[in-house]
Parts: sequence; structure tokens; C-alpha cells
Amino acid sequence: MAGKPLQQKAQLLFGLLRGPQNRVSPVNRAEDLSNKTLVFDSEAGGLLRAIVFFLLYPLVCLFGEELGLKIKVFLCFFGIKKESFRIGTSVLPKFFFEDVGCEGFEMVMSFARKVAVSNLPTVMVEGFLKDYLGVDAVVGRELKVVCGYFVGLMEDKRADGTLLDDILGEEKTCSGIIASVYHRKVLDQHPFTHCEEFYLVSRAEKRNWHILPRVKYPKPLIFHDGRLAFRPTQLDTLAMLMWIPFGIFIFLIRFNSGRSLPNCMLNPILAFTGIRTTVSRPNSPTPPTNINKKTPNGVLYACNHRTLLDPLFLDLVLNNSPSAVTYGISKFYAAVSPIKNVNLTRDREKDRAGMQKLLSQGDLVVCPEGTTCREPYLLRFSPLFAELTDDMVPVAIDSQVSMFYGTTASGYKFLDPVFYLMNPFSSYTLRILEKLPGSHTCKVGGISKFDVANHVQKEIARASGFECTSLTRKDKYMILAGNEGIVQGRKRL
Repeated sequence: MAGKPLQQKAQLLFGLLRGPQNRVSPVNRAEDLSNKTLVFDSEAGGLLRAIVFFLLYPLVCLFGEELGLKIKVFLCFFGIKKESFRIGTSVLPKFFFEDVGCEGFEMVMSFARKVAVSNLPTVMVEGFLKDYLGVDAVVGRELKVVCGYFVGLMEDKRADGTLLDDILGEEKTCSGIIASVYHRKVLDQHPFTHCEEFYLVSRAEKRNWHILPRVKYPKPLIFHDGRLAFRPTQLDTLAMLMWIPFGIFIFLIRFNSGRSLPNCMLNPILAFTGIRTTVSRPNSPTPPTNINKKTPNGVLYACNHRTLLDPLFLDLVLNNSPSAVTYGISKFYAAVSPIKNVNLTRDREKDRAGMQKLLSQGDLVVCPEGTTCREPYLLRFSPLFAELTDDMVPVAIDSQVSMFYGTTASGYKFLDPVFYLMNPFSSYTLRILEKLPGSHTCKVGGISKFDVANHVQKEIARASGFECTSLTRKDKYMILAGNEGIVQGRKRL
């Protein structure tokens, strides 16, 4: 290994995204790829494929590194449609970030230009490396495709001189090309013959690395998809598979209790079965509204959106049976919801009239973001709700789960509440804020609807500790599902 100090200047880093037992990041702390392939199988291939991989994994490990990798890739990709494949950009980045070591990350980021070489399929790592780590180019292994479907076989061709020449151009003959590698045997491969210096990181050094904190992410991870909310190690995956029958039973208890029991009896049952609800209220209670008006209206509760169950948990706390309006609600959920839940049509005038009618009948719960967000960020608030009434109460909501996410952008939407209620443990935190003063409303204060929406967003962000963004529902679905928010056709669970 070269003894020169690492210089922070415009040099090319030729990083090898491969370590002992196929580690998939130059800054990866994981000992193997099993958790990533289990994530892949669960999200792309369904539960059955994940079970098959889990059962075969001990046997696969007996075939050695290279053959074992080929078997894993075959089990992951066989029969997956190439056109609809988005796991590499929508699901895996979250799990890759959890394996990034802070020390290795800082070393990689000290270079102006970075090229990553991986022994894994390019489609698995390219989205994360380019979109979130800022790698300029990724050299991985390509997968064979037949009739638009992956067949699970990798091309024999790897990173060679021709491909390297295309990436480096004239820079391949200049000095300052440095390689950071994690296996001595890879130094003999052709790409590394261009490198002037090598930084070899041992396995012992990587064990001492610290996980990269969220505040140091080059690009914030705001959106991610998939159902698994935990790192699927072998032991944790076994626990999940054993839990599923019990989870279905727990779901039935929670679901039927929510539909048939009053709130005073439902709260203890939810707490006993593992759902903890925490609520904080303003110091001064919300005063009665519209006393002197000929046409009394209810209170509009403007909430950030974490899951489809947000209005139900707010009803559980308020105990006033409000109506709710939601974007993209499934017919199944609307039919079984214990409170009135209306699907918005994205026709502004029609939605405005419908929401005004619901307000005239009682309280109304609105989620102006238009879609859910799992991470501590708030999407842009649609200003439509600000025109309806001056009686608005912001509500900051947060939800945490232990095993399954109750939201999806590319899966079956009607299963969202099912997955949430199958969690062994989950929590809902609701912070009911002070009623919006008249000076901050459209009708009394004369403020524009956009300013009102932005003010409500900032108040909720301040109360929950989240960060405001200008992203929309369309942005989320373009990133995760490749569409504008209208999911069509059959989707994987």
C-alpha cells in the first residue's frame, strides 16, 4: 500500500465495491450480502421466493464465493421483468445507507471524481452509488435478459480495458489515479493496472468503522419503498417468518376491534396487543366554533400524512367521529373504515365542494401532503384546505413500526393497513397544536392560501422535528414507481 497521505484534490478514485464475501459498498460494514438479497427477494419476488432463498442460503454458502454469488443472483432475478424493475433505486438505498461506514465515506468523498467497480449486478448498486453517493460511473456485471425478463444469469464479461478507457478517457495516462480496495487478489485485475496508488483496507479496520449519520448523507433519503422495516439478517428473517401466522391473528383482533368497539374500549385492546398511542394537547382547549353563524361548520384538522390510519388514530384521540378525505384510498379501505372516508378526485372544484359539504356536517381531517412519507420530512402542502374555513387545527403525526411498513408506492394499496396492523409493536404519536389564529387565515386575516398552507406546514414541522420540503406526491411516485401517482395493473406485495 502506498505510504503517501491522502490528498484532498481533484484526483480520480477507482473504488472497488466488493469486499470479503461480496460486500457491496466501498464503505460497507456488513459481513455479507445475505440481508440485501433477502430484501430483494421479499420485495421483487414475493414472500415465496424469500422463503426459498432463506432455506437454501446455508447450502449456497458451501459453493464458494463466486459460484455462491451466481446462485444468489439467479434466485433473486430469475423471472423478474426488466421494464418494471425499480428495487435498486426505490428499496435498496435505505439498506445500503445503513451499512455505510463514516471513515470510508469520508475517504471516498475527498476525491473529485469517483468510479466504482462491483462484482454485483449493476442494477442492484448503480442507483444508490450514483444518486446518493455521487459516484460518476459504476462498473458492474450485466444480467442476461430474454423477452424482457431477467433469467438470473450474469454476463461473463467484467470490467476490462475497453470499458475503463471509455470512462477515464485521456485521464488514464495521467498521474493521480488511486484505488481503494478491500481484497488483495483484486489488485491483479486489469482495471487496477492504471492505478498509481492503492489503499488496502483490512477486515479488522472495517469492523471499527462507525455508521454514517443521517446528517452526513450527500443526498437526503426522503423516499424509499418496500414493506420490510428491519434489517433482514438470517435470525431476524427467521423471526419474521415465524411471526407471520401470529401477525395475521393479531391483525384480525385489531381490525375487528376497531370496527366494532367504541373508542373507550378500543384503546386498552390496542395497547395490550402492542400498539402504543401517545397524544399531546394544547394548553388551551379548542374553543367552540361558529356559534353565531347561521350555517355551523366543523373544525378542519390539517395533518401530515404517515399512514392511511392517520384519521382513525385522530378519531381515537378526539372521539368525535370526524370525516376524512384522502388521495388514492383503495375501495376496500373506504368500505371497512369505521369513519367516513372520501377519496379525492384531483379535480379542484369538485374536491373543494365535497370537502365543504363534509365540513358542514362536522369535523374534517385533511392530509394536505397528498401522500405518505416515512422519513422525518414534510412534503409540500396543497393549499386547497386553506380556502375552506378559518377554524383550522394543525396536528403533527409520527408513526413507528417494528417489522412492516404500512405504506407502499408500487405494491397493493389495499394491504397497507393489513401490514401495519400485523406489526408486533408500533406506535402513533399525535401532537394537537393550537388552533390557527384568525390573523393567519384566508378569510379573517386576508392571507393567501399558499401562505396559510406554508405556515401550517412549518408549525407541524416545528412540533414534530421534521424538515420541510417542496416535494410533491408526483415527485415521490416518479422516484419510487416511475409514474405520477396513479398505480395501475397488478403489483407485487
